[in-house]
Amino acid sequence: MLAIDIGNTTIGLEIVQNGKVLASRRMDTIHQPHTLKLLLSRQFKYFSKKGYDCQRVVICSVVPETTVLVERYIKKIFSIDPYVVGRDIIVPIKNCYKKPSQVGQDRLVGAYAALKLYGKPLIIVDLGTAITFDVVSKKGEYLGGAIVPGIRLSAESLFLKTALLPQIDIRTPQNPIGKTTQESILSGLFYGYGVLCQGFIDLLARQLRARPKVVMTGGHTQLMKKFVSPKIRIIDQDLVFKGLYFLVPRNLNSSC
Repeated sequence: MLAIDIGNTTIGLEIVQNGKVLASRRMDTIHQPHTLKLLLSRQFKYFSKKGYDCQRVVICSVVPETTVLVERYIKKIFSIDPYVVGRDIIVPIKNCYKKPSQVGQDRLVGAYAALKLYGKPLIIVDLGTAITFDVVSKKGEYLGGAIVPGIRLSAESLFLKTALLPQIDIRTPQNPIGKTTQESILSGLFYGYGVLCQGFIDLLARQLRARPKVVMTGGHTQLMKKFVSPKIRIIDQDLVFKGLYFLVPRNLNSSC
């Protein structure tokens, strides 16, 4: 199965079989049809050369206009209709948001996957364009959470909204005390967000009145994991993709 996660910054594509990720690719989220088609074609050719025959495609997206383009291209290339989470597949978890439709499908899929894989209660920390904290109760209900600007977004904002701060490459800082402006920004981003994550986990755990399992996922997982341990012991960068795999047979009475 080809699982596609369309985010605001990146599009993840992974081949999943029997709940295991066999191959993965990442690309920037592009809104221009021609460029998007070209980049997707490269990813599909990569999978084809590796010998993966995509018999089913599932899409989870928070960018509706890009979803339409990706879906159209998949139909043309594979001659199959992809399943879109939220339209063709409903995530089977009780959603306690005041307005359930406001929750991003990726957050629900991640919560469902973590619940299925790791039990309850849970806190899921997703390090994407935004950093989201999602909470699953002792009853297995999606309670809600918190959203803060992500690492890359914060770095870009510093560059765009200030006169003297430089644009930087996102990489792990060597020391909390930066000796250059670039080092200082990196320290602020990584150590700052590390402390933020630890503090939020403690706060949410107190709200749950429990010792929840904490799962970290998302594009900056590998860069951030050392800054949040030992608060986070479960690292699963493919959480959403595993969730997409689990959803297909459950909702469509079929298996991959």
